Amino acid sequence: MRAAALSWHAGGRSGGWDGRPRLDRVIRRIDLRGRPAAGETPDYRAVLPRASADVDSALDAVRTICDEVRVRGLAAVREYTVRFDGVDLADVRVPATALTAALAALDPTVRAALEESIARVRRVHADQLHPDVTTTVVPGGSVTERWVPVERVGLYVPGGLAVYPSSVVMNVIPAQEAGVASLAMASPPQRDHGGLPHPAILAACALLGVDEVYAVGGAQAVAMFAYGVGDEAGHLGCRRVDLVTGPGNVYVAAAKRLLRGVVGIDAEAGPTEIVVLADETADPVHVAADLVSQAEHDPLAASVLVTDSQSLADAVDRQLEGQVGATKHTERVRTALTGEQSATVLVDDVEQGLAVVDAYAAEHLEIQTRDAAGVAARVRNAGAVFVGPWSPVSLGDYSAGSNHVLPTGGGARHSGGLSVQTFLRGVHVVEYDRAALRDVADQVAVLASTEDLPAHGAAVRARFR
Repeated sequence: MRAAALSWHAGGRSGGWDGRPRLDRVIRRIDLRGRPAAGETPDYRAVLPRASADVDSALDAVRTICDEVRVRGLAAVREYTVRFDGVDLADVRVPATALTAALAALDPTVRAALEESIARVRRVHADQLHPDVTTTVVPGGSVTERWVPVERVGLYVPGGLAVYPSSVVMNVIPAQEAGVASLAMASPPQRDHGGLPHPAILAACALLGVDEVYAVGGAQAVAMFAYGVGDEAGHLGCRRVDLVTGPGNVYVAAAKRLLRGVVGIDAEAGPTEIVVLADETADPVHVAADLVSQAEHDPLAASVLVTDSQSLADAVDRQLEGQVGATKHTERVRTALTGEQSATVLVDDVEQGLAVVDAYAAEHLEIQTRDAAGVAARVRNAGAVFVGPWSPVSLGDYSAGSNHVLPTGGGARHSGGLSVQTFLRGVHVVEYDRAALRDVADQVAVLASTEDLPAHGAAVRARFR
């Protein structure tokens, strides 16, 4: 079946998609009502809105940075920190006294909120551990799958338009629960805070027992983790890691792409995104508030409403105008909501809505429909699913217990969010005795001969001469 172009008219109702700006709408509309002809499969991905994060365009600049860090080590890291962050640090490692001081100075209400978040996230991630499993394939022959943690991990926490102590929690806890022995954290230095990362980030590290923290941001932080760096005298500044995790800007994503293979990565995180699948039972106040909450992150943040109710769409439009004007970061939010990456998508029914949200594969997907749990159970592609009116994405960002480091840009079609499994490797341990090997020796030799690898078969037969 060929993919149908989504620009049709059906049932006497205007179909197609309306991307034209309207002065009375904060957010544009895409109208997908009207089903394709029988036997056609709609290509929703071709017309759904998405932020354009051009990682490729950043690769050339990032390649130079990474090469300089590889060759010149800590000196290059310090030079790029001066250039990009306006901070010249003699030592990029944050002293232990600064971590202690940040925790001591932390507002008690913030500390209590972080401690509750830590407890809930740890509870969820502790349950993700899998036991080793031994399968007896034949008498005398077994395969055991052991789960072995990565030895050393570099965790990146951004520090741009917002401060993310919650991302410290979301990165550190699954690594700790997996049993990672060595954790290093990097976050951009802040001129307003003496050239150190934001105090809330340092306090979160202290709460979690992470004492190896670096005031380094951007691509140079990823390169520092990938290659390890020392100073001009040859002293080691930061040992290389096996895996880098955590979100960041386009330059962090480009560095991850470039250095994949030199070091393991979790994902190339792009701008945040929310999709709300709603019918006429949804509260437009809630829907609008949730769209605004994600738009608050970044001018490139994507906020998408998918609904079969035009009256809900109209009500959300009215709510958005008032809520955008009342929020703190009005210009940032308005830029995100009016950008090409955001839209209200009109569909015929929830069934079509499910097909649309599966095609989009959102980082965050809210289900605000009748039988929200039943609808959510049918979702295939999403980083995280939030069910019903009392499970907003904001809850997941902080205190649900789930992880908020999630795939963006459609990555949820093939990848999941950060979890304990991110930091574990499945290792197969094979143990056969003489009789069990002898029973299968001829079959091994046949398959080896079929693949023209006779030495493989000979390696087995040599044991029975």
